[in-house]
Amino acid sequence: MIENQKLAKRIKGIFIESRATYGTRRIRKQLATQEISVSRKRVGRLMKQSQLCCKIKRKFKVTTDSKHRLPVAKNVLDRDFSATRPNQKYVGDITYIRTQQGWLYLAVVIDLFSRKVVGWAMEDHMEASLVNDALLMALWKRKPKTGLIWHSDRGSQYASESHREILKDYKIKQSMSRKGDCRKRRYLGRYFAHPMMQNRRAKRDDYKPSAVRVTQRYVP
Repeated sequence: MIENQKLAKRIKGIFIESRATYGTRRIRKQLATQEISVSRKRVGRLMKQSQLCCKIKRKFKVTTDSKHRLPVAKNVLDRDFSATRPNQKYVGDITYIRTQQGWLYLAVVIDLFSRKVVGWAMEDHMEASLVNDALLMALWKRKPKTGLIWHSDRGSQYASESHREILKDYKIKQSMSRKGDCRKRRYLGRYFAHPMMQNRRAKRDDYKPSAVRVTQRYVP
């Protein structure tokens, strides 16, 4: 069994490398990759002794404006997040990245078959053009056939006239979550909870170009 002093050093190293975003569960998992088997309780105790506090909660930035009078599509997806082939169902959402120069907003498009990002866009605003550009990237790259289902929340960006025009031009069936239905956001949360995304939120000294470059390395 590894002694506490050596283990505390390993834990501190992992914690610093994660930019203070890893808690006991992820640190324990990372230690396991180094063939060190310890309990979360022991990790937690040593973190407390070393005064290592995980940044688990931050001020929430609202990215969904559902209080609008724009047309709202039916929930065609109906909580069925499975897909039997590529380009059958796409889901989209917006998250935020904090930089020293202000907020950046990242819109992504994920194919539910591969569960990978197929389109994205990043801007310093949350206007309709942000989600339009993300979707158009996916359409240009993947060239889906008629019948694609495009699912999102009820945000004004997705309900905008310009966005609906794109869907009409490409013969895409629009689907929107019901009020209070956060399952889609929980699914996309797996992507947004990636260590890269957490690091982008945790760092305050980065400039916007740096945030864009890191995102480009992570998403295709």
